[in-house]
Amino acid sequence: MNGQGNPTIRRLALWGIPISLGVMGLKMLAWWVTGSVALLSDGLESLVNVVAAFIAFFAIRYAQKPADHDHPFGHHKAEYLSAVTEGAMIIVAALMIVQEAVGHLSNPQPMQAPVLGLAINFAAGILNALWALTLIRAGREHRSPALTADGQHIMSDVYTSVGVLIGLLLAIGTGFPIFDPVLAILVAINILYQGWKVTSNSIDGLMDKAVLPEEEVVIKQAIATHAEGSLGVHDLKTRRAGAVTFVDFHLVVPAAMAVREAHRICDRLEDAIRAIHAGAEITIHVEPEGEKAHGIRVKVIKEN
Repeated sequence: MNGQGNPTIRRLALWGIPISLGVMGLKMLAWWVTGSVALLSDGLESLVNVVAAFIAFFAIRYAQKPADHDHPFGHHKAEYLSAVTEGAMIIVAALMIVQEAVGHLSNPQPMQAPVLGLAINFAAGILNALWALTLIRAGREHRSPALTADGQHIMSDVYTSVGVLIGLLLAIGTGFPIFDPVLAILVAINILYQGWKVTSNSIDGLMDKAVLPEEEVVIKQAIATHAEGSLGVHDLKTRRAGAVTFVDFHLVVPAAMAVREAHRICDRLEDAIRAIHAGAEITIHVEPEGEKAHGIRVKVIKEN
């Protein structure tokens, strides 16, 4: 389904704001009752989630605006900008956690009310996990980079919570409070990795990276089986911007073919490609036989 104007994506992006605020409140409460630097690091990442939720909501609204005179190809890439920003914020959060944890390495403090604090943090982690899975599933289904990045960011927060819970249980069980800041640093390393993944994937979108190889194979098959009447296809190019797939290629036809017949072939090809990529933007350049082929070629399957 085309993400442009998709109410499901907008609704999920909007719900992300109060949910992230609620999770952050629970985690900061857990830190307040325990004084744990690891729980503080978990809470700081949730603060980033709140800001990211606001950014994702407004970016998705802007990305779903229809094409206009100034943006004839649409506003889809706004979602990638949101995802890049979110990836950068994840990295900043990780650095903040490291700074806070290093300061506690030389003077680790035992936790206060550990059972209550961990119970609160566990509840926040469950809520986060359910929400992250919902966003990732919806983001992939509707091809929304911003929604997917938000879900991946929140899932990294879930990993943080699990690591914090395990580490703090070790600290309580062994009586060594040094586990608290050490754990916070290990969590920060994982968050840095998640931030790098979100940012690199989004930059690929901004740089007009081609669709995945398996997707290109399907597009080629659709072209090959629905280009009957033409002589060949070459210079196939693909890219993705948000929820929309762009497909561009040259269609070679007999020099004597009527424009109307060439147009019918183009219509048939567009319908076939949109059947596998709903809402795809397709540009077909029709050229007469004799032109030198270049770029990615597709062998047309001819009926017997």
